[in-house]
Amino acid sequence: MQILSKRALATAALAAALAGCGSSGDHQDLRAFMEEVQARPPGRIEPLPPFEQVPPFAYQASNMRSPFEPPVEIRAPNRPSGPQVKPDPNRPKQYLEQYPVANLTMVGTLSQNARTFALVQDADGGVHRVERGDYMGTDHGRILAIEESAIELIEIVPDGTGGWVERSRTVPLGGGDRG
Repeated sequence: MQILSKRALATAALAAALAGCGSSGDHQDLRAFMEEVQARPPGRIEPLPPFEQVPPFAYQASNMRSPFEPPVEIRAPNRPSGPQVKPDPNRPKQYLEQYPVANLTMVGTLSQNARTFALVQDADGGVHRVERGDYMGTDHGRILAIEESAIELIEIVPDGTGGWVERSRTVPLGGGDRG
């Protein structure tokens, strides 16, 4: 019984609200206002001002530090006072120096008269015989040792400050290098 009376009350409130929307007045005051507005002379819209060409701006600070990052203090690296490492520009290049070490694969070893050779496959599929002291890779990599499972290299790479450093690298049997 309680639910029925709530429904009846809600229905009555809705009917009263809708009854206010449909009044039967003639809206004479609204019509008079509309006629007055339409009788006014039309307004004049001012033309837009002429467009002025703005000169182009070339951003010149792209190579400078971002203003949103704190300044970084750059110190010159402490270079060892011993012999300076650098590649020999006059040394004739060997065939495997045209390939990055990552594109070279050790595929086996050979032994002949107490000398051990490694077989290295290049990126084009060719197989080459190398021995201790030969060079391979684009970073001046010199072969230090050949074992049955890997080739040990020492590379000369830029240190990022205008100098050179030595880096050891291993080319394992069957592929992939470890640096």
